[in-house]
Amino acid sequence: MNILHAVARRELSVFFATPAAFIFFGAFLGTTLFIFFWVETFFSRNIADVRPMFEWMPLLLIFLSAAITMRVWSEEQRSGTLEPLLTAPVHPAILVSGKFIACLGLVTIGLLLTLPLPVTVSLLGQLDWGPVFGGYLASLCLAGAYIAIGLFVSAQFSSQIVSLIVTTLACMTLYLLGSDTLTVFFGNQGGEILKLFGAGSRFSAITRGVVDLRDLVYCLSLIGIFLSLNVFSLERQRWAGNPGNANHRRWLVVTGVLMANFCMLNLWLAPLGHLRVDLTEGRIYSISPTTRSYLSRLQEPLLIRGYFSAQTHPLLAPLQPQLRDLLREYEVAGQGRVKVEFVDPQEKPEMEQEAGEKYGIRPIPFQTASRYQAAVTNSYFDVLVKYGNEYVTLGFQELIEVKSEGDTKIEVELRNPEHDITRAIKKVLYSYQGGGDLFAAINDQVVFHGYISPAAKLPEPLIELKGDLEAVLNDLKEQSGDKFAVSFADPDADDGKLAAQLTRQFGMQPMMTDLLSAQPFWFYMTLENRGRQIQVVLPSQLDRVALKTAIEAGLKRFSRGMLKTVALYTPSPDPAMAQMGMLDQGNTFQLLQQFIEQDHRILPVDLSTGQVDAEADILVIVAPERLEKKQIFAIDQFLMQGGTVVLATSPFAVSLQGRISAVDTKSGLADWLAGYGISMTPTLVLDSQNAAFPVPVERQAGAYSIRETHLFNYPYFIDIRNNGMNRSSGLLTGIDQVSMTWASPITVDAEKNKNRQVIRLLESSQESWLSDSLDIQPDFERFGQTGFAQGESAGHQLLAVVLEGTFDSWFKGKPSPLLEEARRQQAEKEKGALEKKTADLEGTLVQEVKTPDVIGRVVEHSPDAARIIVLASNSFLADTSLELASGAGGTRYLNPLQLMANAVDWSLEDRDLLSIRGRGHFARTLLPISREGRMFWEYLNYGMAALGLLMVWGVWRFVQARARRREALLTAGRS
Repeated sequence: MNILHAVARRELSVFFATPAAFIFFGAFLGTTLFIFFWVETFFSRNIADVRPMFEWMPLLLIFLSAAITMRVWSEEQRSGTLEPLLTAPVHPAILVSGKFIACLGLVTIGLLLTLPLPVTVSLLGQLDWGPVFGGYLASLCLAGAYIAIGLFVSAQFSSQIVSLIVTTLACMTLYLLGSDTLTVFFGNQGGEILKLFGAGSRFSAITRGVVDLRDLVYCLSLIGIFLSLNVFSLERQRWAGNPGNANHRRWLVVTGVLMANFCMLNLWLAPLGHLRVDLTEGRIYSISPTTRSYLSRLQEPLLIRGYFSAQTHPLLAPLQPQLRDLLREYEVAGQGRVKVEFVDPQEKPEMEQEAGEKYGIRPIPFQTASRYQAAVTNSYFDVLVKYGNEYVTLGFQELIEVKSEGDTKIEVELRNPEHDITRAIKKVLYSYQGGGDLFAAINDQVVFHGYISPAAKLPEPLIELKGDLEAVLNDLKEQSGDKFAVSFADPDADDGKLAAQLTRQFGMQPMMTDLLSAQPFWFYMTLENRGRQIQVVLPSQLDRVALKTAIEAGLKRFSRGMLKTVALYTPSPDPAMAQMGMLDQGNTFQLLQQFIEQDHRILPVDLSTGQVDAEADILVIVAPERLEKKQIFAIDQFLMQGGTVVLATSPFAVSLQGRISAVDTKSGLADWLAGYGISMTPTLVLDSQNAAFPVPVERQAGAYSIRETHLFNYPYFIDIRNNGMNRSSGLLTGIDQVSMTWASPITVDAEKNKNRQVIRLLESSQESWLSDSLDIQPDFERFGQTGFAQGESAGHQLLAVVLEGTFDSWFKGKPSPLLEEARRQQAEKEKGALEKKTADLEGTLVQEVKTPDVIGRVVEHSPDAARIIVLASNSFLADTSLELASGAGGTRYLNPLQLMANAVDWSLEDRDLLSIRGRGHFARTLLPISREGRMFWEYLNYGMAALGLLMVWGVWRFVQARARRREALLTAGRS
């Protein structure tokens, strides 16, 4: 070890003895920083990662390693010091190892000097340090391979320039073998074989944050092979001029066996794809406990089939091995319950026919370029997830995430593969269970409680309905075995003790068929499981089918294995515009509906019946406009039954037609929300921490007006980060940033909510301010680059809140609006009948008066599990807002949709997917920063690089000075 240390120290001393060392380091750092900030345009890319640096690192390391190793043996040969070294009593392996360690130490110093870059990124955004660690590990491993090659080449030539050129060419060839530049010409299979030999492809796998044992062994094998060749070449120089003997042959055999073993080790490990460690935050490329939980619920075999074409788009080709590795992990985690297949449909016509006819999977045309011409390649990039007769297909657009920077530069990555596949598994599992045994996923007994008056008090339609109810309950009891029990009680019995309890516990009140009815009655139903009791909504259609649907919907709420139903209210399009074939994109929410539909059933509602459908598990209301009393009553009573109401609303709508402007809008819910201590000030929040927005601007060229689009930081696009997010509830799991567009501040009355849990979910930054102006078009002539006058700071503004607890109905003590409407309609009929003064019509009138069309009831307070979630924007979920944000960022912006999906899952207690949702590669954006701030951070990194070089020089001078003092002391001691 002393000799090894001496060799390495001597090599370092020689390297730092000339200014060339600092020239090499300076060139390496300067090139790295130039690529990071200029070539890869870090700030305009707007992603908090350092992948641009590591993408170029294999090429940079080629030149750095070649520059470091070119003189190691060549200079020994040129100066004549090689022969004394070889004749010294030191094994050649010690000499080679010492020089290798010294060169690797020099590369390590160069890599350490780049550390200010990831530190800077971590200060500007939420950096995932796993891929950073993987990138540095991959850089060291690859540098070791390059250095081993460089040492071997240097031992063959006495000229440093020749060594530099040959080493560069050899390492470049090794890098190009697995690069997309070469593999694109050989198809998927041929390309994947080449990637097994390519240094660049192995490197990129580790920089993703996945340390695969096969990739490490590959680099170590290259190091072992070329160091063995280096030792053997030095040994051969010792034999120069001597006749061959057994020792020479033994050296040759041992070297050959070592090289063969290194190669065989790679071949042996090639099929073992599960020997890897996922370093990414949240383990993006690995199977999580959430996924294993879903796989453990499988009762039937689950089929996952990947349809991948041999010829595909070059940007999709690198993603296929990643998907294959992940799907194989599903197969291992499934413990025999998951079957994974990979098919190229274009090579199997029968499989292609089945894919198209049965699953709707068809090839997608991609424009590609061959060596001779541009072409269109029709290829498959799809995944099928099938369970029983239920299936979900995932196309390439659902699996990938695209980040565009301008017209030519595009990054393509898998979006969030585990979430996408596990979500599909959840959907087919729940759909399959939902179509089968209703009680299979319910563990404990469910008790049906019927709080129903005797037949003498019931109106005739409910007498018939009670008979249907008993038949439905008998069918459910037979279906459930011992998991379903039935209990009936008359609330008015025993002096109304039960009636008082129901009023106190559930807010139930006697029903009426008419405002003037003198005979109230009871007809309420609940389901109880594990002490949790939910109400079964009396359907508007008083028949057996509707009743059965309502009860089954209630039973599904006790099951974690059933697909949930989301009742979604969105504003209706303007009929006049629809007739003209025009839709106001600012008022459409198709992307929201599609996103929620990936995990749940969507039930569009307009609430005009005054009742939420019995199948609804949660009610989501987006951008409500002028809601009528019956619609408010439907929302109110859904809340009173223990449901969750999610509201995205504010006092303003936004018009993007021509000049951008805000428009006063009335949701109809202001008074209802005020009853629960929630109010919204009729102002808009502006924030200096904001997101970019492409704004149309008019510029005058003489008398001619030119309309242009400028991308600038728009204060009305509030950029909410961790400091404005309340993560204690878990509702924001997986979401690092949300843009709230044109939002209004929420005020919560603490006195009215003192007995409820209040979660301040989202808040603006401390530098936000308020404006009541309806003109939200920036004025750059008056206010410069900001476009708006900086108002007086109003501090943090509440933009989203959750209230949970017991709520008193806004209609408490009031008659049901449904009865009022029925009475009004009846009065109109009576008036019309009297005006006609005909006996037949009068007889019909008498018959209509006696027929109860509407059952009126008001549940006056909710259980303590009821929730209201308020998001203070009409527009942040709109298609236009999402498309504008996506265009500004160069990639699909899904965070608002993920927030809504989280709210649904969190409210339904189905929170498994929260932990793996929102982990896309491009989701970690930089904090909003001005142009001056960007320049500061860029030049700071240049300064840190110079300071790092100065520190290396200072440390080396200190080490040299200490060595000289030690030598002087030793000399003095001898004398």
